[in-house]
Amino acid sequence: MKNMYDYINETWQKYYKEKPDEYKAYLIKWRSDPRMVRVEKPTRIDMARELGYKEKPGYIAVRIRMARGGMKIQRPNSGRRQKHSGSKLISGQVSKADIAAQRVSAVYRNMKVLGTYYLGEDGKHVWYEVVLHDQSGN
Repeated sequence: MKNMYDYINETWQKYYKEKPDEYKAYLIKWRSDPRMVRVEKPTRIDMARELGYKEKPGYIAVRIRMARGGMKIQRPNSGRRQKHSGSKLISGQVSKADIAAQRVSAVYRNMKVLGTYYLGEDGKHVWYEVVLHDQSGN
């Protein structure tokens, strides 16, 4: 027997496949937002609840924008090498969702990361939402 969260999940799966105008409007709005945004309520309540989110003080959700593309670029092999030549990006052994969780936990140090889930992507960026819990409050 299906519950409400199963129907919400089916709706999001349909959005990923069909990409209707509403979904594209989300991406356009998120593109103009800052890289890391604390949201009032999770965008995907079904995934947030699955990770342990509750609608009470001490639980928050943060949307983060990550760059798409290759993990590393080739190091320059001749001529002057800049200190920040772009050869130190994300290592291939760690997923982008884990990197997103690390970046959010560096900003929200007093909170514990409960989990991360995928929201969407366009040509340049991919968005994740990280669910956090403040253990000192409860």
